[in-house]
Amino acid sequence: MAKILIVDDSRTSRKILRGILEGAGHEIVAEAVDGQDGVDKYQEFSPQVVTMDITMPVMDGLEALRIIKENDSKAKVIMVTAAGQQNKMMDAIKLGASEFVTKPFDAEAILKMVEKLSK
Repeated sequence: MAKILIVDDSRTSRKILRGILEGAGHEIVAEAVDGQDGVDKYQEFSPQVVTMDITMPVMDGLEALRIIKENDSKAKVIMVTAAGQQNKMMDAIKLGASEFVTKPFDAEAILKMVEKLSK
């Protein structure tokens, strides 16, 4: 099972993701509340997979993705997007995002992505 870092400014989103992932046997090594916190916790915990919200205060998910990928080109980051953020999804692909998931969450889709990325 994968060691996962959840990065999202929404406590509700973090709780839902934690429930989906832990329910399938994955380990949540940390949660982060913004992009800067996510970058710091990525360096501290070295998770196998990261779920990264795009829109957050302090540092957004795109900037956090860029920094994480600069420091670890093999980082596996699933970007979490709200509807209507297609332009940001294209930016995230260019920055090296591994996958995308949209809110509201599709548990089965998330688990398939994590399974694929953690191999």
